[in-house]
Amino acid sequence: MSDYKVSGGCLCGEVSYEITGNLGIFQYCNCSRCRKFTGSAFAANILVAPEHFQWNAGENNVGVYNLPDTKHFATAFCKKCGSSMPWKAQSGRAVVIPAGTLNEDPEIRPIHNIFCASRAEWYTDPTSLKEYDELPVKS
Repeated sequence: MSDYKVSGGCLCGEVSYEITGNLGIFQYCNCSRCRKFTGSAFAANILVAPEHFQWNAGENNVGVYNLPDTKHFATAFCKKCGSSMPWKAQSGRAVVIPAGTLNEDPEIRPIHNIFCASRAEWYTDPTSLKEYDELPVKS
């Protein structure tokens, strides 16, 4: 996968980035910090080496919050539209890519869930829920 390339960006289009080379690890994080940041049951994150990540546009529009007293966690967001954006782990050894910000299929799939002991009490496995291809019609 050394010649691999995938792009991503924010909702308003002001910020864009590119990942090249090895895409690393794709995981779901169930920690309370990721839930707070994403507003969801878990974060779908791809971890890449810093040398495999570059901003293409709008890096100056990215806000970063480094949570004090954490080894890895930080958050980043587009200052214009609020979309989650990639951020460098405080250790400096990885860039965390919110998978939902990718423009294409990364051609890798999640390999595990982490921090499952912190999973939201209200979490329900999505495969157990009814599915609709579009917004369901009111009955």
